[in-house]
Amino acid sequence: MTTFVDRVELHVAAGNGGHGCASVHREKFKPLGGPDGGNGGRGGDVILVVDTSVTTLIDYHHSPHRKATNGKPGEGGNRSGADGQDLILPVPDGTVVLDKRGNVLADLIGEGTSYVAAQGGRGGLGNAALASARRKAPGFALLGEPGRSEDIVLELKTVADVALVGYPSAGKSSLISVLSAAKPKIADYPFTTLVPNLGVVTAGDIVYTIADVPGLIPGASQGKGLGLEFLRHVERCSVLVHVLDTAALESERDPVTDLDVIEAELAQYGGLDDRPRIVALNKVDVPDGQDLADLIRPDLEARGYQVFEVSAVAHMGLRELSFALARIVAEARAAKPVQEATRIVIRPKAVDDAGFTVTREGDIYRVRGEKPERWVRQTDFANDEAVGYLADRLDRLGVEEELMKLGARAGDEVVIGDEDDAVVFDWEPSLAAGAEMLGRRGEDHRFEAPRPAAQRRRERQAARDESEQEYEGFQPFGE
Repeated sequence: MTTFVDRVELHVAAGNGGHGCASVHREKFKPLGGPDGGNGGRGGDVILVVDTSVTTLIDYHHSPHRKATNGKPGEGGNRSGADGQDLILPVPDGTVVLDKRGNVLADLIGEGTSYVAAQGGRGGLGNAALASARRKAPGFALLGEPGRSEDIVLELKTVADVALVGYPSAGKSSLISVLSAAKPKIADYPFTTLVPNLGVVTAGDIVYTIADVPGLIPGASQGKGLGLEFLRHVERCSVLVHVLDTAALESERDPVTDLDVIEAELAQYGGLDDRPRIVALNKVDVPDGQDLADLIRPDLEARGYQVFEVSAVAHMGLRELSFALARIVAEARAAKPVQEATRIVIRPKAVDDAGFTVTREGDIYRVRGEKPERWVRQTDFANDEAVGYLADRLDRLGVEEELMKLGARAGDEVVIGDEDDAVVFDWEPSLAAGAEMLGRRGEDHRFEAPRPAAQRRRERQAARDESEQEYEGFQPFGE
């Protein structure tokens, strides 16, 4: 059974916003007391929060679909709907959030760090909020917006100061068990360690964390063995410790060759050239191991490595190794810039940003933009008055003017939004605001059958001629 998962694909869906309510206040002797429809509640967000008590992503491996609750609809009597509850998903420290294309969305480090993975939809306005001096009793309300749905990838990169790397059965788990209080599984066969083990080491006044990475083999950076799966856990470490087995039973291997192979794999993985290296020659308590350590130590020191002879079984050289690592970790921490408080970055829009774009695609005109697409999602197209209100908003935004500039004519097909979720209608230009020009509720001159442009010109000319005739026949009083 899987007990450690460090990479999962997560499907998150935020809650939908509640619909607004269209209601009219009624009471005795006051049958039409004005609109009193409440607003819909906001949909819940899906939020990732770092929890240091969580060490694996296994919960999301078994349950990859997560959804927040929806907002409640508004009610009469100016009662707004309740907001949906945010869904809090705890993740381990060091979790990286990526999109499906591999772009990093967030790097979550530190207890309580959070990221909104999917934002809940806004609640729709009730007719009480839509009332104005010209529209005293709206017969419609806005729909709640659907919550966002996202497919994200979570990757865990262990947050440790020191990483122990080396061949399987080199003694990494044994070293971490004696340097810290960690109790990893230990055996004398390859790939005993199937998950990274993390321990806390105290050396004088310095406390640091140490992790042993599952055994690397040639080709690990291309996916062989367990190396590729766990090499990401080395990225955040301040120092790498090469654990070399000086008492290996395999005749074709030697510690120097093992070090060269591991370094080649680290180089192919990339991003680790700036990390200091230390070599720990392990198992020197074995007579042949001590002889081999004495033989290869000058060569390693000539390459610039700081070499320590240790034995996890006999507890030899552990104090010197521990304090040496503490010094390097302290230097790395001192070299890091001081983290500043979180700042809100304001990115103002360009001066000429109209908030929407209109493009011609063959015989159709496509409107894109946050506002028009959001307004379309909020519109109840079964209500003529709501459709008229949408037309008013688009006209005030400047969509009609832009369509005219591009040469759109009455009856041309206009599409708002992208292909997957678009609204298509035949454009009918208007000279006056729609919902404000309504007669009885639900009646709008824009919903009458469209007339040819030539017919409309003849009607306007006939109206002007009739007006001129009335003026010519006008006799001033007293003449």
